Amino acid sequence: MNQIRSNILMMDVGGTSIKRYGLPAVPVKSQGTRSEIAAALKSAVGDTSGLEGIGIAIPGPFNYNDGIFLMDHKYGAVKGESFRTLAGIPQGVELRFIHDVCAVLEGAVEMLGLTSGNSAVVTLGTGLGFAIAHGGIVRYGPSLSPADGIWNHSWKGGILEDKVSARGVRGFYTAMGGDPEYSARDIAESAYHGDQAALDAFDRMGETLGTAIAGILLEHNVSTVLFGGQISRSLDLMEDGLRRSLGPWPTIVRAPEDAVYHGIAKLFKQ
Repeated sequence: MNQIRSNILMMDVGGTSIKRYGLPAVPVKSQGTRSEIAAALKSAVGDTSGLEGIGIAIPGPFNYNDGIFLMDHKYGAVKGESFRTLAGIPQGVELRFIHDVCAVLEGAVEMLGLTSGNSAVVTLGTGLGFAIAHGGIVRYGPSLSPADGIWNHSWKGGILEDKVSARGVRGFYTAMGGDPEYSARDIAESAYHGDQAALDAFDRMGETLGTAIAGILLEHNVSTVLFGGQISRSLDLMEDGLRRSLGPWPTIVRAPEDAVYHGIAKLFKQ
């Protein structure tokens, strides 16, 4: 881990849970009410006495300079509101924010020493994240979200995230006759137990993702693609589909488990 000041809390705010370095995760309903979201944030922050700062990885759209929620698809009930106010964090505690996908790539680049070539990360969960680093330098856009995000790219009457995400694999599974009530985790477990529809759903999602990013990877001469997020735990179920679209290049690997926290730690690097 980067050397950082003592008494720094590191949080990874997702769509269903708020993960904390060295502490248990806290459930959150990102589609919930303002009071539900505020209660989850306060629970995740906990007692701030003695804390010097809090580093927060969070998806966009988000105002990373001022800590303001700007999302519609998640945390819509608190759009326009301050993270500090919602979580009840006193002014004396410094807050620093980073896009969650950029945090994973920042951390992975450092942990794996990916500084001599170009790399990319795909995060798969309730949404689809994508970022690229040139020579170890992560590419940020003007809003401090990834410069090369793909989640909202047009794709067959919708957007790519409709097909490559938790709801994406559920859609493929249902279309193949699978139980529409199954979660992405249920489908992965069924695939590992030989459910052909579940296997095909992950395979199709991998092929779709590979088709979508093949040209981008070629354009940026990306030699390593990292995968993070909950659904990426099932990367082996998608790899054949990915390879049909991408061919033998580039290298495909799982991002280190704690990469996001290494990325957050860089916010406070001395």
